[in-house]
Amino acid sequence: MNPLLWIALVTAGIVLSLWFPRWRLKRALSRPLPPDGLAIIENNIPVYRHMPAPLQEQLRRLVVQFLYQKKFVGCGGLEVTDEMRYTIAGQACLLLLNRDTGVYPELDTILVYPNEFVVTRNEVGPGGVVTPSANGLLGESWGDGRVVLAWDHVQRGANDWTDGQNVVLHEFAHQLDSESGAANGAPYLPSITSYRSWATVLSRDFDNLRHDAIYHQHSVMDHYGATNPAEFFAVATETFFEKPYQMAEHHAELYAEFLKFYQVDPRDWAEPPGEAEHLHSPFRTQSPDYAPQW
Repeated sequence: MNPLLWIALVTAGIVLSLWFPRWRLKRALSRPLPPDGLAIIENNIPVYRHMPAPLQEQLRRLVVQFLYQKKFVGCGGLEVTDEMRYTIAGQACLLLLNRDTGVYPELDTILVYPNEFVVTRNEVGPGGVVTPSANGLLGESWGDGRVVLAWDHVQRGANDWTDGQNVVLHEFAHQLDSESGAANGAPYLPSITSYRSWATVLSRDFDNLRHDAIYHQHSVMDHYGATNPAEFFAVATETFFEKPYQMAEHHAELYAEFLKFYQVDPRDWAEPPGEAEHLHSPFRTQSPDYAPQW
Protein backbone atom coordinates (compact mmCIF):
# COMPACT_ATOMS: atom_id res chain seq x y z
CA MET A 1 0.00 0.00 0.00
CA ASN A 2 1.14 3.49 -0.79
CA PRO A 3 2.57 4.97 2.47
CA LEU A 4 0.73 8.25 1.92
CA LEU A 5 -2.55 6.41 1.41
CA TRP A 6 -1.93 4.34 4.57
CA ILE A 7 -1.25 7.50 6.60
CA ALA A 8 -4.38 9.11 5.19
CA LEU A 9 -6.50 6.07 6.12
CA VAL A 10 -5.09 5.93 9.66
CA THR A 11 -5.66 9.66 10.12
CA ALA A 12 -9.22 9.37 8.83
CA GLY A 13 -9.85 6.47 11.21
CA ILE A 14 -8.60 8.47 14.20
CA VAL A 15 -10.68 11.51 13.25
CA LEU A 16 -13.77 9.34 12.77
CA SER A 17 -13.25 7.55 16.11
CA LEU A 18 -13.11 10.93 17.86
CA TRP A 19 -15.93 12.58 15.91
CA PHE A 20 -18.52 9.82 15.78
CA PRO A 21 -19.12 9.44 19.57
CA ARG A 22 -19.45 13.22 19.90
CA TRP A 23 -21.89 13.28 17.00
CA ARG A 24 -23.99 10.53 18.58
CA LEU A 25 -24.02 12.34 21.94
CA LYS A 26 -24.97 15.63 20.27
CA ARG A 27 -27.76 13.83 18.45
CA ALA A 28 -29.01 12.30 21.70
CA LEU A 29 -28.95 15.67 23.46
CA SER A 30 -30.96 17.26 20.66
CA ARG A 31 -33.96 15.15 21.63
CA PRO A 32 -36.22 16.48 24.39
CA LEU A 33 -36.93 14.46 27.50
CA PRO A 34 -39.93 12.19 26.78
CA PRO A 35 -43.17 13.26 28.50
CA ASP A 36 -43.26 10.05 30.55
CA GLY A 37 -39.71 10.67 31.75
CA LEU A 38 -40.50 14.27 32.67
CA ALA A 39 -43.56 13.12 34.61
CA ILE A 40 -41.39 10.72 36.62
CA ILE A 41 -38.92 13.49 37.46
CA GLU A 42 -41.71 15.86 38.49
CA ASN A 43 -43.20 13.19 40.73
CA ASN A 44 -40.02 11.69 42.24
CA ILE A 45 -37.94 14.85 42.55
CA PRO A 46 -40.44 17.20 44.24
CA VAL A 47 -38.06 20.18 44.24
CA TYR A 48 -37.94 20.13 40.42
CA ARG A 49 -41.31 21.91 40.21
CA HIS A 50 -39.98 24.79 42.33
CA MET A 51 -36.69 25.24 40.48
CA PRO A 52 -36.24 28.18 38.07
CA ALA A 53 -36.75 27.34 34.41
CA PRO A 54 -33.02 27.52 33.45
CA LEU A 55 -32.12 24.94 36.12
CA GLN A 56 -35.02 22.71 35.04
CA GLU A 57 -33.72 22.84 31.48
CA GLN A 58 -30.19 22.03 32.66
CA LEU A 59 -31.42 19.08 34.67
CA ARG A 60 -33.42 17.65 31.77
CA ARG A 61 -30.39 17.88 29.49
CA LEU A 62 -28.11 16.27 32.09
CA VAL A 63 -30.59 13.43 32.58
CA VAL A 64 -30.67 12.77 28.83
CA GLN A 65 -26.88 12.56 28.76
CA PHE A 66 -26.74 10.41 31.90
CA LEU A 67 -29.22 7.90 30.50
CA TYR A 68 -27.43 7.85 27.15
CA GLN A 69 -24.01 7.14 28.67
CA LYS A 70 -24.75 4.91 31.67
CA LYS A 71 -25.96 1.32 31.86
CA PHE A 72 -28.51 0.11 34.42
CA VAL A 73 -28.45 -3.48 35.62
CA GLY A 74 -31.12 -5.09 37.78
CA CYS A 75 -29.87 -7.41 40.52
CA GLY A 76 -31.54 -9.86 42.87
CA GLY A 77 -34.29 -10.58 40.36
CA LEU A 78 -35.17 -6.90 39.85
CA GLU A 79 -36.24 -5.71 36.41
CA VAL A 80 -35.12 -2.13 35.81
CA THR A 81 -37.95 0.19 34.78
CA ASP A 82 -38.08 3.69 33.32
CA GLU A 83 -39.16 4.97 36.74
CA MET A 84 -35.93 3.64 38.23
CA ARG A 85 -33.77 5.09 35.47
CA TYR A 86 -35.29 8.57 35.48
CA THR A 87 -35.53 8.79 39.27
CA ILE A 88 -31.90 7.82 39.82
CA ALA A 89 -30.59 9.90 36.92
CA GLY A 90 -32.59 12.95 37.99
CA GLN A 91 -31.43 12.85 41.59
CA ALA A 92 -27.81 12.17 40.61
CA CYS A 93 -27.75 15.06 38.15
CA LEU A 94 -28.87 17.56 40.79
CA LEU A 95 -25.25 17.48 41.96
CA LEU A 96 -24.04 18.69 38.54
CA LEU A 97 -26.18 21.80 38.03
CA ASN A 98 -24.29 25.00 37.14
CA ARG A 99 -20.97 23.15 37.38
CA ASP A 100 -18.44 22.96 34.56
CA THR A 101 -17.95 19.23 34.84
CA GLY A 102 -18.57 15.98 33.02
CA VAL A 103 -21.54 13.74 33.75
CA TYR A 104 -19.76 11.35 36.10
CA PRO A 105 -17.11 10.51 33.47
CA GLU A 106 -15.68 7.56 35.44
CA LEU A 107 -19.09 5.93 35.98
CA ASP A 108 -20.29 3.17 33.65
CA THR A 109 -22.91 1.10 35.45
CA ILE A 110 -25.63 1.49 38.07
CA LEU A 111 -26.56 -1.78 39.77
CA VAL A 112 -30.03 -1.72 41.33
CA TYR A 113 -31.23 -4.18 43.97
CA PRO A 114 -34.87 -4.36 45.09
CA ASN A 115 -33.90 -3.68 48.72
CA GLU A 116 -30.98 -3.93 51.14
CA PHE A 117 -28.20 -6.10 49.72
CA VAL A 118 -25.59 -8.10 51.58
CA VAL A 119 -21.87 -7.66 50.99
CA THR A 120 -19.29 -9.95 52.55
CA ARG A 121 -15.88 -8.52 53.37
CA ASN A 122 -12.85 -9.78 55.21
CA GLU A 123 -12.12 -7.88 58.41
CA VAL A 124 -8.66 -7.99 59.97
CA GLY A 125 -8.78 -8.31 63.75
CA PRO A 126 -6.16 -8.44 66.52
CA GLY A 127 -3.12 -10.49 65.62
CA GLY A 128 -3.95 -10.22 61.92
CA VAL A 129 -6.81 -12.69 62.14
CA VAL A 130 -9.04 -12.36 59.06
CA THR A 131 -12.76 -12.90 59.63
CA PRO A 132 -15.47 -12.76 56.93
CA SER A 133 -18.18 -10.25 57.81
CA ALA A 134 -21.58 -9.90 56.10
CA ASN A 135 -23.04 -6.39 56.00
CA GLY A 136 -26.42 -5.23 54.78
CA LEU A 137 -26.08 -2.07 52.67
CA LEU A 138 -28.40 0.44 51.02
CA GLY A 139 -25.86 1.75 48.54
CA GLU A 140 -22.22 1.68 47.52
CA SER A 141 -20.00 3.74 45.27
CA TRP A 142 -17.00 2.06 43.66
CA GLY A 143 -13.97 3.58 42.01
CA ASP A 144 -14.18 1.09 39.14
CA GLY A 145 -17.15 2.74 37.46
CA ARG A 146 -20.03 1.26 39.48
CA VAL A 147 -22.69 2.54 41.85
CA VAL A 148 -24.96 0.10 43.70
CA LEU A 149 -28.37 1.16 45.03
CA ALA A 150 -31.31 -0.36 46.89
CA TRP A 151 -34.44 0.70 45.00
CA ASP A 152 -36.76 0.77 48.01
CA HIS A 153 -34.46 3.34 49.66
CA VAL A 154 -34.21 5.33 46.44
CA GLN A 155 -38.01 5.53 46.61
CA ARG A 156 -37.86 6.50 50.27
CA GLY A 157 -35.54 9.37 49.41
CA ALA A 158 -37.90 10.48 46.64
CA ASN A 159 -40.91 10.40 48.96
CA ASP A 160 -39.31 12.56 51.68
CA TRP A 161 -37.14 15.41 50.49
CA THR A 162 -36.77 17.01 53.91
CA ASP A 163 -35.19 14.37 56.18
CA GLY A 164 -31.59 14.79 55.00
CA GLN A 165 -31.35 11.15 53.92
CA ASN A 166 -31.09 10.29 50.24
CA VAL A 167 -29.10 7.27 49.09
CA VAL A 168 -28.68 8.57 45.52
CA LEU A 169 -27.30 11.95 46.59
CA HIS A 170 -25.07 10.14 49.08
CA GLU A 171 -23.52 7.63 46.68
CA PHE A 172 -23.11 10.10 43.83
CA ALA A 173 -21.41 12.53 46.18
CA HIS A 174 -18.89 9.72 46.69
CA GLN A 175 -18.48 9.58 42.90
CA LEU A 176 -17.66 13.30 42.82
CA ASP A 177 -15.28 12.85 45.74
CA SER A 178 -13.39 10.03 44.04
CA GLU A 179 -12.86 12.04 40.82
CA SER A 180 -9.93 13.74 42.56
CA GLY A 181 -8.17 10.37 42.83
CA ALA A 182 -9.41 9.16 46.22
CA ALA A 183 -12.64 9.28 48.20
CA ASN A 184 -11.36 11.34 51.11
CA GLY A 185 -13.81 14.22 51.48
CA ALA A 186 -11.84 16.54 49.18
CA PRO A 187 -13.29 16.61 45.64
CA TYR A 188 -11.86 18.69 42.82
CA LEU A 189 -11.75 22.36 43.85
CA PRO A 190 -10.66 25.30 41.69
CA SER A 191 -7.59 26.47 43.63
CA ILE A 192 -5.17 25.88 46.48
CA THR A 193 -6.91 28.64 48.41
CA SER A 194 -10.20 26.78 48.00
CA TYR A 195 -8.65 23.65 49.49
CA ARG A 196 -7.34 25.57 52.50
CA SER A 197 -10.77 26.98 53.30
CA TRP A 198 -12.44 23.64 52.59
CA ALA A 199 -10.07 21.74 54.87
CA THR A 200 -10.39 24.21 57.72
CA VAL A 201 -14.18 24.28 57.74
CA LEU A 202 -14.86 20.60 57.03
CA SER A 203 -12.27 19.36 59.53
CA ARG A 204 -13.81 21.48 62.28
CA ASP A 205 -17.39 20.46 61.49
CA PHE A 206 -16.38 16.81 61.14
CA ASP A 207 -14.85 16.90 64.62
CA ASN A 208 -17.99 18.56 65.97
CA LEU A 209 -20.19 15.88 64.41
CA ARG A 210 -18.01 13.15 65.92
CA HIS A 211 -18.53 14.79 69.31
CA ASP A 212 -22.30 14.90 68.74
CA ALA A 213 -22.33 11.24 67.69
CA ILE A 214 -20.28 10.02 70.63
CA TYR A 215 -22.44 11.88 73.15
CA HIS A 216 -25.73 11.31 71.31
CA GLN A 217 -26.30 15.03 70.80
CA HIS A 218 -28.84 16.35 68.32
CA SER A 219 -27.39 17.37 64.98
CA VAL A 220 -28.66 18.71 61.66
CA MET A 221 -26.50 16.11 59.92
CA ASP A 222 -26.90 12.37 60.24
CA HIS A 223 -24.35 10.96 62.69
CA TYR A 224 -23.21 8.53 59.99
CA GLY A 225 -21.17 11.42 58.66
CA ALA A 226 -18.89 11.03 61.69
CA THR A 227 -17.57 7.75 60.26
CA ASN A 228 -14.76 9.34 58.21
CA PRO A 229 -14.17 12.42 55.98
CA ALA A 230 -15.57 10.72 52.85
CA GLU A 231 -18.83 9.88 54.63
CA PHE A 232 -18.94 13.36 56.12
CA PHE A 233 -18.84 14.90 52.64
CA ALA A 234 -21.58 12.55 51.40
CA VAL A 235 -23.83 13.14 54.42
CA ALA A 236 -23.24 16.89 54.26
CA THR A 237 -24.29 16.76 50.59
CA GLU A 238 -27.56 15.05 51.56
CA THR A 239 -28.12 17.73 54.19
CA PHE A 240 -27.24 20.59 51.83
CA PHE A 241 -29.84 19.55 49.27
CA GLU A 242 -32.57 18.31 51.61
CA LYS A 243 -32.22 20.51 54.72
CA PRO A 244 -30.63 23.70 53.39
CA TYR A 245 -32.23 26.13 55.84
CA GLN A 246 -31.20 24.07 58.86
CA MET A 247 -27.68 23.57 57.54
CA ALA A 248 -27.26 27.27 56.76
CA GLU A 249 -28.47 28.17 60.26
CA HIS A 250 -26.38 25.70 62.27
CA HIS A 251 -23.36 25.27 59.94
CA ALA A 252 -23.10 28.62 58.16
CA GLU A 253 -19.46 28.30 57.04
CA LEU A 254 -19.95 24.71 55.90
CA TYR A 255 -23.01 25.77 53.94
CA ALA A 256 -20.98 28.54 52.32
CA GLU A 257 -18.33 26.02 51.23
CA PHE A 258 -21.00 23.82 49.66
CA LEU A 259 -22.55 26.84 47.93
CA LYS A 260 -19.20 27.49 46.27
CA PHE A 261 -18.75 23.84 45.32
CA TYR A 262 -22.24 22.96 44.06
CA GLN A 263 -22.96 26.39 42.54
CA VAL A 264 -26.64 26.29 43.53
CA ASP A 265 -28.58 27.34 46.61
CA PRO A 266 -31.27 24.75 47.45
CA ARG A 267 -33.03 27.35 49.62
CA ASP A 268 -34.22 28.86 46.32
CA TRP A 269 -36.55 25.91 45.81
CA ALA A 270 -37.05 24.49 49.33
CA GLU A 271 -39.81 25.31 51.80
CA PRO A 272 -38.58 26.83 55.10
CA PRO A 273 -38.88 24.18 57.83
CA GLY A 274 -41.23 24.27 60.76
CA GLU A 275 -39.73 24.81 64.20
CA ALA A 276 -39.97 21.11 65.07
CA GLU A 277 -37.99 20.14 61.99
CA HIS A 278 -34.87 22.18 62.76
CA LEU A 279 -32.89 19.32 64.27
CA HIS A 280 -32.76 15.66 63.35
CA SER A 281 -30.26 12.99 64.37
CA PRO A 282 -31.02 9.44 63.24
CA PHE A 283 -28.23 7.00 64.12
CA ARG A 284 -27.17 4.85 61.19
CA THR A 285 -24.05 3.55 62.85
CA GLN A 286 -21.79 3.93 65.85
CA SER A 287 -19.08 6.50 65.39
CA PRO A 288 -15.67 4.79 65.12
CA ASP A 289 -12.33 6.08 66.29
CA TYR A 290 -11.10 7.73 63.11
CA ALA A 291 -8.60 10.54 62.47
CA PRO A 292 -9.65 13.04 59.76
CA GLN A 293 -7.53 13.11 56.59
CA TRP A 294 -8.21 16.60 55.19
